[in-house]
Amino acid sequence: MKISTKGRYGLTVIVELGRKFGEGPVPLRKIAEEQNLSEAYLEQLIPPLRNSGLVKSVRGAYGGYKLAKDPSQITAGEIIRLLEGPIQLVEGLEDDEIPQRELWKRIGDAIRGVLDHTTIKDLIEYEDTPTQDEYMFYI
Repeated sequence: MKISTKGRYGLTVIVELGRKFGEGPVPLRKIAEEQNLSEAYLEQLIPPLRNSGLVKSVRGAYGGYKLAKDPSQITAGEIIRLLEGPIQLVEGLEDDEIPQRELWKRIGDAIRGVLDHTTIKDLIEYEDTPTQDEYMFYI
């Protein structure tokens, strides 16, 4: 399973909006500048986030975007599924691959479990945890 930039950047937008939760709308331009991302690309990610009810838009000079609900009520899995589609490791196993099915199922369940039990609030709080160099995970 590989998460594209769409899923990664979408999660970045949600985390940044979560950091400012309750403080008012955040311009997408600001997120793009702070994270060194393309504002035009981030603008493409907003419609599905808004249509799903996760993000609200505010018009005007001091407008921008804000989370529609508390960061503790939004999971990483919601964002990834919304932007990437279903979480699948393997598609269309052949009959001779049946013994492998249980392995793929267990791996998929583990990934879905992590994504579905990791909230945006958790991700915000991870700033105080060890760096990526201290924990390397490969899937």
